[in-house]
Amino acid sequence: MGDLIHRLQTRAFELTEAQRRIADYVVQHPMEVAFLTVDKLASTVGTSTATIMRFSAAVGYSGFSELQKELQANMKHKAAPQTRLEANLKDANKSELLQQHVELQLDNIQYSLDNIAEGTLQEIIKKIEASNNILCTSVRSGRPVGEYIAFGINRILGNCKYIDADKSEWVDESINLTSSDLIIAVSYPRYAERIANMLEVAKSCGAEIVLITDSYSSPITKYADFILPCSSASAASHNSIVSAIFIVDYILSALAINYPERTKPRLDKINEILTKMSYHTKR
Repeated sequence: MGDLIHRLQTRAFELTEAQRRIADYVVQHPMEVAFLTVDKLASTVGTSTATIMRFSAAVGYSGFSELQKELQANMKHKAAPQTRLEANLKDANKSELLQQHVELQLDNIQYSLDNIAEGTLQEIIKKIEASNNILCTSVRSGRPVGEYIAFGINRILGNCKYIDADKSEWVDESINLTSSDLIIAVSYPRYAERIANMLEVAKSCGAEIVLITDSYSSPITKYADFILPCSSASAASHNSIVSAIFIVDYILSALAINYPERTKPRLDKINEILTKMSYHTKR
């Protein structure tokens, strides 16, 4: 549904009043729309089947069935893990599972590339470099992404900390935030309330927020200044972090390359200390 929400956001001004009414119903009742016939949807919304078809075309689909396929896929990926696994088992081909996995992850990465403007990435990179303090937060399946970007930023800039939103210590950290600070949050379905709690406090303190999530329809997006949609679809039951790691890895690379006058001396000093400690195994 993230792609659909993005299309609605960018094309809303082109829709007629009747089409906007359909759009509102789709956003508010995605599970229902995913399995309604076009006739039933038209009757429910109080419009014609022709208007439903024109709406589908207006937001970039070949027809209502294509729009439904996206909704159905999205419902499968946002359901509870056991439900997702059950749904994916119906489509799985064990003899071709590796190839299916590769294709799915390539689609996930392409989704991010299609939905994140390069200008947005560059603005985020500048914001990270300019921030006084950076807090990265996540829970559960998003934790590897949150910890990875926090470690990477702190290693090259020295002003970043990871906080688990499931632990109450975030309250102590958040109350000192200012407009010069930045929060980078990772939130996947089924979206933890603790992430929303932390971002709400951070927002009230004036901090800016970068959100890595699965789609524009994520309920946490209302707190974000920057949204990085990274599909978490997997071939089984878990939220996949592949596309998010891809985007985060680019951000870390760009930080190091764009600001060598700041990052290189720090990395040199870290290496000097580790070498004196004989930290690394001698080959």
